[in-house]
Amino acid sequence: MSLEVKELVKSYGEKVVVDHLSFALKEPGVYALLGTNGAGKTTSIRMILGMLSKDGGEVLWKGEPLDTSKVNIGYLAEERGLYPKYSLMDQLLYFAKLKGVNKEEAKKRIAYWASRLEVEEYLYPKTTKGKKKEKPKTAEQLSKGNQQKIQLMSALISDPELIVFDEPLSGLDPVNTDLFKGIIREEIEKGKYLIMSSHQMATIEEFCKDITILNRGEVVLQGDLNEIKKGYGRVNLFVKCDEAFGEIVEKHGLTVISDTPDGMQLKVSGEEVAQAFLSDLLAAGKNVVRFELREPSLHEIFVEKVGGNHEEE
Repeated sequence: MSLEVKELVKSYGEKVVVDHLSFALKEPGVYALLGTNGAGKTTSIRMILGMLSKDGGEVLWKGEPLDTSKVNIGYLAEERGLYPKYSLMDQLLYFAKLKGVNKEEAKKRIAYWASRLEVEEYLYPKTTKGKKKEKPKTAEQLSKGNQQKIQLMSALISDPELIVFDEPLSGLDPVNTDLFKGIIREEIEKGKYLIMSSHQMATIEEFCKDITILNRGEVVLQGDLNEIKKGYGRVNLFVKCDEAFGEIVEKHGLTVISDTPDGMQLKVSGEEVAQAFLSDLLAAGKNVVRFELREPSLHEIFVEKVGGNHEEE
């Protein structure tokens, strides 16, 4: 067990924003810290990283209190933190120096990540014969997505063993989302420990084995995601037919979750009910295009746990 968070508490006056949060990263991989806005995720991350004082609890790395001056940590914050008017190269070299990476090695790593993230044009000004050399780019000259790439570089430039991503895919287009996901997979394959906070439930399902869901600072669900899903059972049924089939839904008394041009999502009590429904569809001559019985998605579980019972801070 490398990272252990034990009974973290944070209050502001009488308001408890993190209430005895505990979890552990027992092996390399990604741990998900989830919750609505104001649930206490970012506050928890800042306490883990020592950026915010704790009112109670402790954070251990390999059995010892986590000391960020001794443990190589990479952090991509939700609030982007580049200096808007300084050159990108100078900032990256500065961040590398803070992490103990010498200048020569930092330049090699910057070159690698610039190529990997397709931002070379912003870090290496062009020199055209007969023309004045271009000025180094600054953060304020970049789009939000490209700024995010530079910040990802700064988080990974020290080759950290513990990585914390707070909304890493926020604001990215599909192409860059896939690029970031590829890098996350590479870090997992390298045996890194990652904590990820995100509102994108499909991404969490893609990467994370273990999760914690916070609501108003309290843990409302925690554990192995696959085991959590199994506990719900296969009760979500998605059906699409070429013909209307509402009368058969009514006959079986099924609950309609959604009805769209792409198909109908139903709630059933189990596989026997689903199979009986399918038999009636076929007996009625319906052309069944899609019939999928599955466990609830993380999105559905999340909404069940915190929907209608949270507040924005």
